[in-house]
Amino acid sequence: MRGFRLLAVVAGALGGLTGVAYGLVTEQSRRARVVIGAPHAPPLRADAVYGDGDGTPVRFAVLGDSMAAGLGVDDPAELPGVVLATGMADEVGVPVRLETYAISGSTSRDLAAQVDRVVADPPDVALVIIGANDVTTRLSIAGSAVLLGAQVRRLRAAGVGVVVGTCPDLGTVRPIAEPARSVAREWSRRLARAQRVEVERAGGVAVAMGDLLAAEFRARHADYFSRDRFHPSAAGYEAATSILLAPLCGVLRHEWWPR
Repeated sequence: MRGFRLLAVVAGALGGLTGVAYGLVTEQSRRARVVIGAPHAPPLRADAVYGDGDGTPVRFAVLGDSMAAGLGVDDPAELPGVVLATGMADEVGVPVRLETYAISGSTSRDLAAQVDRVVADPPDVALVIIGANDVTTRLSIAGSAVLLGAQVRRLRAAGVGVVVGTCPDLGTVRPIAEPARSVAREWSRRLARAQRVEVERAGGVAVAMGDLLAAEFRARHADYFSRDRFHPSAAGYEAATSILLAPLCGVLRHEWWPR
């Protein structure tokens, strides 16, 4: 996570604040940064071939931020990329090779460098999860969405099937107190909607993670968040992968099977 600058988010979204309100959100932002802290270690990596099927492995790339990388789990088997690769192998009956390009702290501005590496040797299908750091670093909604759409187009032009998990609902993060939490929720929801439009225009498949998961994350926050209370736990990632697996399998069958 590249600095939790919620004050900038609140000020940009709400416009002029009274002195009292300004001081309140400043203190809330400071407390959130203290509670969440910085990651103690980078995300685990477990790039390998998963599944026991016959034939040439399907290549599956994961791009994006810390959520794509799986920051917050303690066992490599719980990484979202591993869970999805294993699930795809079971569903389509061929092995799946996981290739992780996601970097913790990335915003949509950083995605191009990851895509550069991917298109140099294109995989069959890719998952992109990006957006949370765009909110916390106050990138414009329209600009962030356009940046994402441009990279989805590059992947599609290289023959890669693309699924994008849009921005999660940051209003589920408990260390963010009100009113900053409501602002973060609204900002992340607007970004997710803009991302979906750009992704679909670019030929990708968008999965509205915030809309589909927010209620569950709020209801089970103690189980679904890791120790830092910002990144998902293994249970939280399992919930996320449960809504991503079917779209990935659908794209994989459409893109890979003709080969």
